[in-house]
Amino acid sequence: MSEASFTLFQNTAVGIEVILYACCLTAFFYPYMAGRKRGHPADIIKMLAVFASYSIIYFFNMAVSMGALVCMASVIVLLTLAAKYLGVEKKTALFMGVVFFCIRNLSSLAVASVNFYTGRHLVKGEEGVERVLRNAALNFCLVELLQLVLFSALLYMVARQIRKCRMELHIRELCYLLLTPVTGILFVNILFRILIVTTGELSIQLYEQYPVLIGIVPVAAALFYAGILVTIISYQKMVGLQKEKERYFVEQQQVHAIQERMAEVDQFYDGIRRMKHEMKNHLTNIKGLLESGDYGSMGQYISRMDESMDAFEFSIKTGNAVTDVIVNDRQKAAEKQGIRFRSEFTYPESERYDAYDIGIIVNNLLQNALEACGKMRQGDRYIFISSRQKRKFFLIEVRNPFEGEIIMDADTNLPISTKEKEPFGRQGSMHGIGLSNVKREAEKYMGDVDIRVKKNEFSVTVMLQERRQV
Repeated sequence: MSEASFTLFQNTAVGIEVILYACCLTAFFYPYMAGRKRGHPADIIKMLAVFASYSIIYFFNMAVSMGALVCMASVIVLLTLAAKYLGVEKKTALFMGVVFFCIRNLSSLAVASVNFYTGRHLVKGEEGVERVLRNAALNFCLVELLQLVLFSALLYMVARQIRKCRMELHIRELCYLLLTPVTGILFVNILFRILIVTTGELSIQLYEQYPVLIGIVPVAAALFYAGILVTIISYQKMVGLQKEKERYFVEQQQVHAIQERMAEVDQFYDGIRRMKHEMKNHLTNIKGLLESGDYGSMGQYISRMDESMDAFEFSIKTGNAVTDVIVNDRQKAAEKQGIRFRSEFTYPESERYDAYDIGIIVNNLLQNALEACGKMRQGDRYIFISSRQKRKFFLIEVRNPFEGEIIMDADTNLPISTKEKEPFGRQGSMHGIGLSNVKREAEKYMGDVDIRVKKNEFSVTVMLQERRQV
């Protein structure tokens, strides 16, 4: 192989490498592009934008030689600036870009020892420039292929771990997650400058002076990669604990609110008992007005009694005091907003259900339905709640219309909240926690939540199973 052929081969191989890494970057970003439908033309344009951001800069680098750090920084900046168009949050795009290039640097560092070892054995002892260049080309192919395979495997594991928890980053969280990968990128670039020392026409590799580096360098790369995984996992655990804390806080608030309403119901029943106790006096007064012939006053008296009795009536009977309060409260709230409300809900006959658990489920479902109907600017607004008992199973269903688009989380199968999350340690928005609480209560009864969207109607069915008596 001549020098010209070797140069052409190397440039072609580097060009193919740029295309392959651009494909990897596109695949890494694709699952996080929000609000997309598989195969939609807009998706293809977004994918091409990510692909182009990498390939154009690195092909330009082949002609101008800007330097590795400049290329990496340029691609990351482009992706961050285009984050809104791609449907990814800016902080998430920045984090993913840094992680991508850190893993690429670490994979390159890990195979550097292999490159030194195979390079010496393939080229050493060969006579003639053509044979040396041919073996050098073979070594280049082997090392680049090994690096690409290693990089793809490492990137896949990180991507799989990231997908376990939706990334909603603030500055403090972003700094925490970026610390290890940024340090890794700087470490690799500094180390590569140290490993090969050039003095005049002589190049000295530290591997030759210190053979122990052949083992130490890949271990250092592995430790940095492990650090990235540990950082992501610890962040996800903190997010999980925060969400659990929020769900518990909301659940306790709901139980407290239900208990307060139950206290009001106790007063309500006290009023009924007083009304019953005073009924004898009322009858005596009516009898007196009748005997005196004052029919007008008697009619007014009876009307006032009728109004007093109406105040002590629930229009919807569910068979349980807790759900009576919740359903009737939500009915009144719906009527105030001009929303049609229909209930065919009946509390289960089995004693193996906790009234407050059922109350939390019904309360969250109806509250979400009220919010969805309240945001509608036109169209028929209605809420329908029903229940069915099937042997050991109890089903609760709520249906309501909605406007706009609903994005479902692929992992939880619950709608994704569009409101911003607070950083670590702060109380975030309660929006979007309602259905999570419903699912949590359903899991207590070995049940599940089924969500269906048909045209502009949102339907939630909660299945509960009787708990065994302990």
